[in-house]
Amino acid sequence: MASPGIDTEQEPLLGDRTPGSREWDIIETEEHYKSRWISIRILYLTMFFSSVGFSIVIMSIWPYLQKIDQTADASFLGWVIASFSLGQMVASPVFGLWSNYRPRKEPLIVSIFISVVANCLYAYVHVPASHNKYYMLVARGLVGFGAGNVAVVRSYIAGATSLQERISSMANTSACQALGFILGPVFQTCFALIGEKGVTWDAIKLQINMYTAPVLLGAFLGVLNIILILTLLREHRVDDSGRQCKNVNFEEASTDEVQFPQGDIDQVAVLATNVLFFVVLFIFALFETIVTPLTMDMYAWTREQAVLYDGIILAALGVEAILIFMGVKLLSKKIGDRAILLGGLIVVWVGFFILLPWGNQFPKIQWEELHNNSIPNTTFGEIIITLWKSPREDHNEGPTGCPIEQAWCFYTPMIHLAQFLTAATLIGVGYPTCNVTSYTLYSKVLGPKPQGVYMGWLTASGSAARILGPVFISQVYTSWGPRWAFSLVCGIVVLTIMLLGVVYRRLVPFSVRHGRIQE
Repeated sequence: MASPGIDTEQEPLLGDRTPGSREWDIIETEEHYKSRWISIRILYLTMFFSSVGFSIVIMSIWPYLQKIDQTADASFLGWVIASFSLGQMVASPVFGLWSNYRPRKEPLIVSIFISVVANCLYAYVHVPASHNKYYMLVARGLVGFGAGNVAVVRSYIAGATSLQERISSMANTSACQALGFILGPVFQTCFALIGEKGVTWDAIKLQINMYTAPVLLGAFLGVLNIILILTLLREHRVDDSGRQCKNVNFEEASTDEVQFPQGDIDQVAVLATNVLFFVVLFIFALFETIVTPLTMDMYAWTREQAVLYDGIILAALGVEAILIFMGVKLLSKKIGDRAILLGGLIVVWVGFFILLPWGNQFPKIQWEELHNNSIPNTTFGEIIITLWKSPREDHNEGPTGCPIEQAWCFYTPMIHLAQFLTAATLIGVGYPTCNVTSYTLYSKVLGPKPQGVYMGWLTASGSAARILGPVFISQVYTSWGPRWAFSLVCGIVVLTIMLLGVVYRRLVPFSVRHGRIQE
């Protein structure tokens, strides 16, 4: 007889049981079934909006930061991008704990409202006369705090689905998140057509340009999300068989409710999965962060070119991720989640290895138009200031190429465009593979018990990765260059593969571990 774990892989993507089937009629009513799946799909949409809120400005943060505050450097860029994840890391356990004991509408609505306000603040960071970069830092941090609702979303979906439904629902959640990462850069690319100047609404001092239009769209989507949650979301929790469980969040008690299964959770597997998830997010966060500075340095792209071209590249990777999510679901039938996670890490390692600079061709230096016999008798610092200020006074765009203050630009070979695109494609295969399998494994390890706090910690570990990843890569890249940066990343991936090998046999579902089903 086939086990439930195997049957799971053969279920439809958006739900495993249909009204009218014998098993379905016994476990829940048609009204309950429809309400449960409407609520789950509303949270798919919430996940999509959350990822759009992050990715819709990721390609334009660096040029916008340079425009509003010329004292900002690549190191500060790392902190701006990391502030999103710092806010999310702080908020995730709080919202997760909140959702375990109160109706989940509460943390969802509060968190989304915070994100709406933060997006509006981001649109006004150009207004203050000074310290603009710190206003951007605060705005992105608050957007991240609002994004802490990811823990609530995933815990709700895990608790509102049976074991057979959970693989599909987790894949759908990750696919919606990936779709947000696709459309975020696409929206940014479309808004790039507005240009840096755009239009200004003088009455409220609002500039609508390629930098602010995306966050205004994000604020609108947040308002729409709040309306949908208020009108359509209902509280549901079921056990591994799909029977309704007792739940403080559920508003209508039923005599058919069952208690949670007994048994302890494998804390070693929980900790290991958190570490694995941290590394997966760490790697992709640093890659996202470095794409724009890297392409501007290597290919002498202007700010507008970088926003447009890098937006297209990340959008293409997002499309690739959707295909990977669907492929992982099919492949997991044959080889299982753990083997797929291992394969994804290997692909990521190959991608970063290809990204290492080789050869004897060097990137364009921003001051290459000067000749040795034309350099005046001034200090090195004065030359830098002159080169930085003069072009900006005459043109909308600053100097292009690898900045002379980055010493490695003079001796590190350039990364060819074909080399970069190949590496990006491989990383775009490995990241979504590792992302969806780590989430699925984590949910299976936890089982049917309330997962709000656990999902909060998992989200917090991913947020910590998004903090440390940008800071790590911006510091190492600025000081030592891409060769050292990507070599260290390769080493981190190797250590992660070794960790996975050590805990491989412990990453099994809760029900399998306690002998309720066969693996």
